[in-house]
Amino acid sequence: MALPKEVKERIIKEFARHQQDTGSSEVQIALLTERINRLTEHLKKHRKDLHSRRGLIAMIHARRKLLEYLKEKDYQRYLQVVNKLGLKVKG
Repeated sequence: MALPKEVKERIIKEFARHQQDTGSSEVQIALLTERINRLTEHLKKHRKDLHSRRGLIAMIHARRKLLEYLKEKDYQRYLQVVNKLGLKVKG
């Protein structure tokens, strides 16, 4: 499930560190979070969709790895992203 272009642009603009930034950890985490939230809603309606569930688990794992990387590199930015997205702070 791809994100609509408008949603993706809004997220990139909100989390970008500079004007041309589309690939920083913050942007990637925010985009993954939006996709995870949408897929979670899909799975509430379609409980037997095991292929989408597998994709969801992969996205959650990728986001966790990015969060761990950001936490190691710049803890303040990590906290900002987690607070902005409403994620639980771990450790």
